[in-house]
Amino acid sequence: MYTPKFSITNQILKNIGSIEASKEIIDHAPLLPYYEREFRKDAMVRSVHYGTHIEGNELNLNQAEKVLAGEEIVARDRDIQEVINYRKVIDIIGETNKKIDEDLILNLHKITVSKILPKEKSGEYRKTQVVVKNSRTGEVSFRPPPPNEISSQIKDLLQFINSPLAIDIHPVLRAGIVHFEFVRIHPFIDGNGRVGRALSTLLLFQEGYDIRKFFSLEEYFDSDSRAYYQALQSVGKNNGDLTSWLEYFTQGLAIELSKIRDKIENISVDIHLKKKLGGKPILLTDRQLKIIEYIQKVGYLQNKAFESLFPMVSEDTILNELKGLLSNKIIRKQGITKAARYIMA
Repeated sequence: MYTPKFSITNQILKNIGSIEASKEIIDHAPLLPYYEREFRKDAMVRSVHYGTHIEGNELNLNQAEKVLAGEEIVARDRDIQEVINYRKVIDIIGETNKKIDEDLILNLHKITVSKILPKEKSGEYRKTQVVVKNSRTGEVSFRPPPPNEISSQIKDLLQFINSPLAIDIHPVLRAGIVHFEFVRIHPFIDGNGRVGRALSTLLLFQEGYDIRKFFSLEEYFDSDSRAYYQALQSVGKNNGDLTSWLEYFTQGLAIELSKIRDKIENISVDIHLKKKLGGKPILLTDRQLKIIEYIQKVGYLQNKAFESLFPMVSEDTILNELKGLLSNKIIRKQGITKAARYIMA
């Protein structure tokens, strides 16, 4: 069985402490349904875009978002297909409760490279020796094991994932270990990075670290791909010791969750609403949520903005939505003419 070698450093402890503190705030933050949807959508878009971009995909964030929304763009077919495929992978790991096994790994790979690799290479271990290069610089990162060792090394990794030894390791560290070891084995001809990152995220989800599915580690990895590859290479340079890699990995999650925590804390209206309504569920319409978002961004809403905010919707309908917000004391009205302003209560 695979046995990881690493030390718990002060840096790792500091990162885990930050992760736990952010997780506590994010998991228990009273958010309006609108924000819940937006945070998850944002995490999905970032995971898909940056998770493919680090592998050389040429789409920018805006183009990737359009592809995910079903819009047509002018770009390489491969780039578009990679984004579509990885969206399916992200959806699967967000929904599956299946034990991580060989069938799951092969299926994730098959989806990752659908319509990109020939069928005989999709969901099949590579049969040739390869070298791993930084997609941006072309620099050789490392040489993975030969094809005849792949199956046994994957089985060793799976045995570790489901072992008592792994259960005693903090879930974030375990996810980082699995991420590295899968990429090191490099079992497929293409798509290893995406499948490896998906597996480590799935492991976090299954261990109670889904954190409302608001986070994406891919942006951190892609923001400095050289640092990502150097962190992976550090294990080989340190005779298989994962410590430096785990410092890098835990720092990434700590930074990502800290950003989300700050965003949540800035949406103070939700906390006030929960207190005001005695902790009851807040059942607001999509239009009312859009009104609140607009007021938060602009500071106020006036009748003259109705048409741009809700094209083809009558003024009476919008006033009725405002009435519900006024009666729940979520917003208040300043003035009595058509020039009156609606602001947060």
